[in-house]
Amino acid sequence: MGNLRPVIRKDIVEALKCLGLKVGDILMVHTSLSSIGYVCGGAQTVIEALTETVGAEGSIMMPTQSWRNLDPAEGVHWEIAEEYWDVIRENQPAYDSKLTPTSTMGAVAEMFRSWPGAVRSSHPARSFTAWGKHAADLVGEHDLSNIFGDGSPLGKLYDLGGYVLLIGVGHDKNTSLHLADCRASYPGKHTCLQYSAVMENSVRVWKEYETLYVDGEDFSEIGAAFEAEHQIRRTVLGSAELKLIEMRPLVDFAVEWIEKNRK
Repeated sequence: MGNLRPVIRKDIVEALKCLGLKVGDILMVHTSLSSIGYVCGGAQTVIEALTETVGAEGSIMMPTQSWRNLDPAEGVHWEIAEEYWDVIRENQPAYDSKLTPTSTMGAVAEMFRSWPGAVRSSHPARSFTAWGKHAADLVGEHDLSNIFGDGSPLGKLYDLGGYVLLIGVGHDKNTSLHLADCRASYPGKHTCLQYSAVMENSVRVWKEYETLYVDGEDFSEIGAAFEAEHQIRRTVLGSAELKLIEMRPLVDFAVEWIEKNRK
């Protein structure tokens, strides 16, 4: 039997306040529920603690990507032989912001996508879900071709002066760094064609769209370099380390780092 005390809602609220979070704050949250240990109430308790801490005047956003709704050639249906890829292209259900499940985003994000009052963006493979005062503004428009750039939910979070909260995960899961990826100039930067099942005029279609090729292989390096030069807020919750980082200086630093180091 484990000897760790169960983590309860009060513990999470206290940890968040220890980081300096308060009513009215705006933040992007990435969570590994299992890294915390035993949370009494699981994902529900984590979300309740987050919403209690920032209140209705604040806002919470999480990535709720459904990247399984991409073309099999992307490698997202690795268990299916190529001879059956057309079956997927013809039968993958169209994205539905209310129904489509997340793809390996974790238990907290999966529950958050349908949380009362939450709004999910319209991107069929790279959606975000937001709750609180700025929810509709953050995710109200999410162009197919502008997944992570200015004007996307990430760009709007940056404009609002939001925070990034990492709960038991590293910068390899820090979606905010994709905004820097979009802003930076570096060798090999290129767009690609992608495909997803969507509804158009009440008809399910396999939609082609062009977007920036997503590159995140150096995000852990970027995060380590940022933390070496900047003070960030940290605390511990159960077995997990929590990090709270201002998004603007992080993204600005990452743009410079990418332009200097990415080959």
